[in-house]
Amino acid sequence: MTPEDLLKRLDAPLSLRKRIGYVTVALAGLAGSGLIALLWATEPGLPPRTVVAFAVLVAIGLCWAAFGAWAVTRRTPMFARDRVVAGWLGLGAWVLFTVGALVITTLRHKLEPSLVVVVSALGVLAAVNLRAARRRRAALLRRKEQLSRVP
Repeated sequence: MTPEDLLKRLDAPLSLRKRIGYVTVALAGLAGSGLIALLWATEPGLPPRTVVAFAVLVAIGLCWAAFGAWAVTRRTPMFARDRVVAGWLGLGAWVLFTVGALVITTLRHKLEPSLVVVVSALGVLAAVNLRAARRRRAALLRRKEQLSRVP
């Protein structure tokens, strides 16, 4: 394979498989947000912390739907930019979840050890995913630069 062939492959837009995956992500985000919003709308007199939790979950679902739509509509090569954005979304969702869990446990004056384990595991997973995405993007951009310099 020549450097020109590799550059053409790097410059290709998303594959059909990735497009289907991102459409699935968008639809899952919309479906989740819609179901939570429907539950929220049909349940009168919810406690304030439940209302806040529903609002956060709807916002997270809409963010994933917007991300899926953004990724599918890109006609240019992303060089793993989509992975980095997804990593940041995952980390942001984890931060919102962690803040909410801390607020609820502070109000109850009782820290559950299982909650600490879940929050910690999700945080490590989100951070590792973001780091891997950033490294993959950097490697692809370095490779593109190397191939572009070849005469």
